[in-house]
Amino acid sequence: MNARAGRAGRDGREGEGGRGAGKDGRTGLRSVAGQVFALEALIALLVIAAAVFVIFHQAQRDTERDARIRSLAVAEAFAHAPGIDDALASPDPTAALQNRAEATRLATGVDFIAVLNPAGVRYTDSDPELIGRKATGDLSRATVNGESFTELFRGAPNDAVRAVVPVVDEQGKTVGLVSSGIEVQSITDAVQGRLPLLAGAAAGALALAVGGAGLVSRRLRRQTHGLGPAEMTRMKEHHEAVLHAVREGVLIVGPDHRLLLANDEARRLLGLSADAERRHVSELGLDPRTVELLTSGRAATDEVHRAGDRLLAVSVRPTLTAGAESGSVMTMRDTTELAAVTGRAAVARGRLQLLYEAGVRIGTTLEVVRTAEELAEVAVPRFADFTTVELLEPVLRGEEPPEDAATTTEMRRTALSGLRPDQPLQPVGDTVRFDVPSTPMARALTAGHAVAQAELASAEGWRAQDPEGAAQALAYGMHSLLTVPLLARGVVLGMANFWRADTPEPFGEEDLSFAEELAARAAVAIDNARRFTREHAMAVTLQRSLLPRVLPDQSAVDVAYRYLPAKAGVGGDWFDVIPLPGARVALVVGDVVGHGLHAAATMGRLRTAVHNFSTLDVPPDELLGHLDELTGRIDHRETEGPDAEGRRRDEGITGATCLYAIYDPASGRCAVASAGHPGPALVGPDGRVEFPELSPGLPLGLGLGDVPFETTELWLPEGSKLVLFTDGLLEDRGRDLDTGLALLGSTLARPDRSPEQTCADVLATLLSPSPRDDIALLVAQTRLLAPERIAEWEVARDPSAVSPVRNAAAAKLAEWGLDGLAFTAELILSELITNAVRYGADPVRVRLLHDRTLICEVSDGSSTSPHLRHATTTDEGGRGLYLVAQYAERWGTRYARRGKTIWAELRADETDAEPMAAVVPDLDALEDLAW
Repeated sequence: MNARAGRAGRDGREGEGGRGAGKDGRTGLRSVAGQVFALEALIALLVIAAAVFVIFHQAQRDTERDARIRSLAVAEAFAHAPGIDDALASPDPTAALQNRAEATRLATGVDFIAVLNPAGVRYTDSDPELIGRKATGDLSRATVNGESFTELFRGAPNDAVRAVVPVVDEQGKTVGLVSSGIEVQSITDAVQGRLPLLAGAAAGALALAVGGAGLVSRRLRRQTHGLGPAEMTRMKEHHEAVLHAVREGVLIVGPDHRLLLANDEARRLLGLSADAERRHVSELGLDPRTVELLTSGRAATDEVHRAGDRLLAVSVRPTLTAGAESGSVMTMRDTTELAAVTGRAAVARGRLQLLYEAGVRIGTTLEVVRTAEELAEVAVPRFADFTTVELLEPVLRGEEPPEDAATTTEMRRTALSGLRPDQPLQPVGDTVRFDVPSTPMARALTAGHAVAQAELASAEGWRAQDPEGAAQALAYGMHSLLTVPLLARGVVLGMANFWRADTPEPFGEEDLSFAEELAARAAVAIDNARRFTREHAMAVTLQRSLLPRVLPDQSAVDVAYRYLPAKAGVGGDWFDVIPLPGARVALVVGDVVGHGLHAAATMGRLRTAVHNFSTLDVPPDELLGHLDELTGRIDHRETEGPDAEGRRRDEGITGATCLYAIYDPASGRCAVASAGHPGPALVGPDGRVEFPELSPGLPLGLGLGDVPFETTELWLPEGSKLVLFTDGLLEDRGRDLDTGLALLGSTLARPDRSPEQTCADVLATLLSPSPRDDIALLVAQTRLLAPERIAEWEVARDPSAVSPVRNAAAAKLAEWGLDGLAFTAELILSELITNAVRYGADPVRVRLLHDRTLICEVSDGSSTSPHLRHATTTDEGGRGLYLVAQYAERWGTRYARRGKTIWAELRADETDAEPMAAVVPDLDALEDLAW
């Protein structure tokens, strides 16, 4: 009974093992048993499928053969029946043979019997509609050769196996044909009727085959424990590796505590003899603790056991997961040398890890103070309990440290970090002095390397420097100090002091190299931050000097602006407001890709170029074309030579963008063109926000082809806001351009906001704490020139038309209260209109604008421009434009798509009496002069 129970227990464990194997997925196709089962099932399936296929096709052939035999027999019997030839010779063979043929068909079970004349025309047929029609197919073998034959006929009315037999009279002449047959569909139906039986037999055979394969697979699974071929191969390889290759000892002990296996490393570590296997573990000469572990049946992990003069780390696991009869496996490794160096290795590993973290955490910003704070934070608490960092005053300001910094006696405390806030050290911002040469700080600066003071109580110089502060530090528990100078490029930037109070171990010699390495990394980061601070300050100063400080006076728009340089480096964004003739104004915003001094200088050059080109008074697209051409010439000229590509990358202007807009308050129209710059936002008086579609054009100076810029015309109602900006306002960390545009649109959609309030709202919403790029924002609220302050006349191409226009202009000036300008304005208008009538082309128009100045404009359809020259005493003409230049505040010419406009400005507050009246001829006489 016990034996049976034991067998049952073993069978239960096997079942559990099988189930366990099933849980870990090894009973599928990856196991040997699964693959054998799949192979057997596949072979059975293929054999049965082949057998079914052969049987089916054989049955189909047999049925077709039977159909041929039966059809031929029926046809021959009917053809040789008595009276057939007489019936064929009768006047009506159909009446004589139709019923007879149909009765024969029903009696024999064929699908049709047809009697045909020698030409193939049916006398009888099972389908009466076919009687009288000619049968299809080749019947010559019967009619000509007199043969009886069978064939597989395909055609109308149905595919069939048919037999054709000739009917021969007594003279041997063929007087007719008899055709009988069975339709192919009838044959197919007969064969398919056998399929259920055939499929049932195949299914039964497959079930028997699969069942047998399953029984074989189950037994094989028990024997292989559900392992796959690759796993069994690996087990063999691992067995060999464990025995002969690994540098770890392995012992396998059976349930009876006898040694079953020991690899080479175990024999070496334990000193086992060659005949040790099959001996009890107590007979192997092992340490009693090791013997007790192996016989106890318990598991262990990395227990330290002795083996002679060695210390072994021992792990023990049972060979079976359950059961009292399980053996055990013991692995061991020699840790004698490792134990001696573990302590030192752990410290070194911690220091290396701390240095790695210092490289990552120190210098995350380009700010001097923050870098010093990061050094103090890294050292606490893993190296020191408190850390202070002192820097020289020039370093904090971004200036070069003095060459004699090693002899300095005071620094500014910049950072402090500690385990507790109630520390006795001087706070951040205090001046730390070390006048006594024997203090650890002074000695470290003089020597240029770290100095450790193991016992602060014995540091006489440190105590003499500040007796009260030293007493407080000692009373607090400060007992050890390590101080190290911060050196970069051989120059002292400051120093770092590491203090210990809670840590009982004092600083020792082994800590000096680590402190110097930590300080060296921090010093490089601090020096980089200092140099960046200096460059950033220089770039900001240069940039602010190049940007407009005061916007010019003009009446077209009410303007507010904001400019913010990037925290990480000044860029090349700029903006400008440029008054233009005719009370118009140009609004400009641009961006130079890159940061630093070069970007700022490039910005200044482009801004100057825009100012110069704006004096040409050309449309925005032409101005951008001139600017693009100039930028390309500058890049090409300044980057010639062997290192042209490098200098072009470092010093060229490539990558600049610009948006140029001209607003005319007389018409309310705004012309805008872009060179790769984001378009403006347009805010209506009701707060509705639009982003007009512009042709973006290419950035300046790219040289990607002669792609012209395009001007877009906008109409702006009075009180509209035109918002120009650079991409730094929209794009930032975690925010793309589309998100920025959506935020900008929602912020601008607030009516009744002044330009200043709009600027404040936009920055409050979109400005990040540390912008990565410069931000330029320009908000212009439009005004319209009142219609009553504009006067226009159309002038005929007739010299006599000048006087009426001149008189009308004088009347309009009197209406505006500008009588003091009447003579000057009439003089200028006379000269300009006379020139347009004589030398211009239709249409000729005159316009007066009463703005901050009085603007006189004469337009005509000719593109010929007059030139100022000085007439000699003998010249009859040529003085007209000279007089205009003398009397006008400013004058000039601007060109349109067709024609030109000559304009002159007079100061509206000018009330002086008519100047030069004694030497100027009357106005009618001036009309006869030419320039």
